Amino acid sequence: MLDLHCHILPGIDDGAKDLDTALAMARIAIDDGIDTIACTPHIYPGMYENTATGIRAAIAAFQAELDQRDMPLKLLEGADVYLEPGLDVAIKADRVPTLAGSRYLLLEPPHHVMPPHFEETVFGLKMAGYVPVITHPERLTWIPGHYDVLERMVNAGAWMQITAGSITGRFGGGPKQVCERMLDDGLVHIIATDAHNLSRRAPYLAEGRDAAAQRVGAAEAEHLVTTRPAGIIADTPPGQLPPLPQAKTERRQRSRSLWQKLVGGDKVRW
Repeated sequence: MLDLHCHILPGIDDGAKDLDTALAMARIAIDDGIDTIACTPHIYPGMYENTATGIRAAIAAFQAELDQRDMPLKLLEGADVYLEPGLDVAIKADRVPTLAGSRYLLLEPPHHVMPPHFEETVFGLKMAGYVPVITHPERLTWIPGHYDVLERMVNAGAWMQITAGSITGRFGGGPKQVCERMLDDGLVHIIATDAHNLSRRAPYLAEGRDAAAQRVGAAEAEHLVTTRPAGIIADTPPGQLPPLPQAKTERRQRSRSLWQKLVGGDKVRW
């Protein structure tokens, strides 16, 4: 499997605090069946001022540590990039890295407030030739009142990445039910760990794949953790990768029923 969202680089953001933690996370990932990780520290102006150059240097140093210990894990570049204007310019200037140098970019929206001009910004990145991959939409607290935004962005060509731990309930019942609805509605392109540490946010991906398989089937679950992530790394055009499954009527009706229990009107209950 390939994990394209992981905060495993030591001491660079709020992920692995030191080399020992990063190495322990790598062992967990390898044992879980992950052979490739995109190292995606936050790029968040005013908080995590990471750059493409610094991220690449940190990856080279950590890859050397893994190789020295004969740990079979391949590291690739990336970043969990906070949504802000001018990202296309920053990418072209090589200040912000895409996933493995591809057209695909991990894009992190604000967690608690729907950003103004969100769809316009995503559309602008698409027009500039990039494919925004929206990170952990199921954990954004404003999504229950704006679920239609996800549908419109997917229809416009944005990709969605949900978190393995969200599908299994590690982040609570609310995000779990959002994941289930997105899977049922055919809105999920990839699953990643978004791992940060060794406890609640360790790099476990197989459990998310297996939980997703119960809703979308084994073949689609494999696309979520292998086929489409490999296509991202190879910079394959989205249209040449497996299409999203169409939502089945009975699944959509079931998920909408659950959604009504979760959200009353536009009021967020989690």
